[in-house]
Amino acid sequence: MTRSVQALAYSRPSALGSSQAGQLLGLETSGGLTPRGAEPHPRFFAGFLASPRIAARGLLAVADVASARYYRRTLATSLDPVVTGNGDRLRFESFSGCCGVYARLDVLQDGLDGAETGHGTTNVDVNNPLREALSRVAGDDPLHLRVGPQEMAVTTPDGPVVEKKVPLPDRWLRGFAESQVASAGFDLRAELSAVEAVTFLRSLPRSSGNASRGAQWVVPAGKSLRPTTRPTAGAVCLPGPERLAALQRVLRHATALRVYGPVTDGAAAASAWEVVLPGMRLTLTLSPDASRGFSGEGGVLDALATGDAAADAELVSVLLAWEPRIEPADLAEQSGLAVERVRAALTRLSTAGRVGYDLADAAYFHRELPYDADRAERHNPRLVAARQLAGSGAVALDGELAAVASGERRYQVREKGGVLSCTCQWWADYRGRRGPCKHALAVRMVRRGAPAAGSAR
Repeated sequence: MTRSVQALAYSRPSALGSSQAGQLLGLETSGGLTPRGAEPHPRFFAGFLASPRIAARGLLAVADVASARYYRRTLATSLDPVVTGNGDRLRFESFSGCCGVYARLDVLQDGLDGAETGHGTTNVDVNNPLREALSRVAGDDPLHLRVGPQEMAVTTPDGPVVEKKVPLPDRWLRGFAESQVASAGFDLRAELSAVEAVTFLRSLPRSSGNASRGAQWVVPAGKSLRPTTRPTAGAVCLPGPERLAALQRVLRHATALRVYGPVTDGAAAASAWEVVLPGMRLTLTLSPDASRGFSGEGGVLDALATGDAAADAELVSVLLAWEPRIEPADLAEQSGLAVERVRAALTRLSTAGRVGYDLADAAYFHRELPYDADRAERHNPRLVAARQLAGSGAVALDGELAAVASGERRYQVREKGGVLSCTCQWWADYRGRRGPCKHALAVRMVRRGAPAAGSAR
């Protein structure tokens, strides 16, 4: 597995302290981008939290996911949570080490006691002593949150005293993009009251003993959800229910539970579980199976296979400004591109961690992660193989049909209604549910005139 290393340098450890004014939570930042450019220790927020105990538990839930592996619990790695200031909210994000769970805590303006929020993205130090201190936060005594250094430290940085080097597998980076693409195709499938949410979530297993049972399903039943053995109409896939354990941190404070997912054909599918809290939202997005990370889902491949995606993404990226809501129609008007090309550009930007998707708002949002879209392309096996096929003359077009020579075999690719099917084993196994196979991708590249092998930007 190809890995890169992200170096995080903090001027001091994050800590929870106390003063005459109440408790002080200082989250230290490392190397982020802001409207002013790159900064070693950006400062995004300084103000009181409206619900200190709930915010502390929500942050712990995000940290739980960052340090977890829900499948093959070995080679543990943990990336400090990412925080983005979107002007009216703070978003704390993490991804599990096994690539199968994405977590985000949105602290909205009401949760920040109406204080002004900056713009930009960085990592925040969440160390073990801080986790222990956060777990002891009780009651609603005033809690002042500072994201970034104190004003004195902004002007006179002393250099890093905390350094972390975190290995980032390429499949982990791809997982961030794939989870956003999957979420953009979800609809709200059920909404439970606080009482029903608590009852349902507490009934789920907390251990991984059921991880091998495959896809499980729930279906709306009155005001709650009930398990079902088969994906009937309206059912939502609940793959690896033990992976929702992090929600237990905030369950007693929940005001509602919203469940999102796609309309499925009976196959296992990703889903998202959003706990609504006073002034906050905590969302966990699950891959289609506990043993199946987001990185292999293939949702980004069609967009990356277009010849215009790189140039369009560069144009669209200039128009982003850490907005909490990105509307493709507005970007299309500003850029002069068709909405479909804007969506493809946003997908490419997601492979570099530059956009996420907010289910509650049904809109993209801007953030900046230190990921490289070109690297994501170069290390995506299906995309690399498709470019090689397209560039080597292995694709022969014949109307709606195409023949692709791959190794010693020839495969037939058919296009119908804009959907490509193939005679290969990948298509037989997944029927397009995990994105196109390399042969279909190669055909799409040739028809669109996308860059072939050796010429990918």
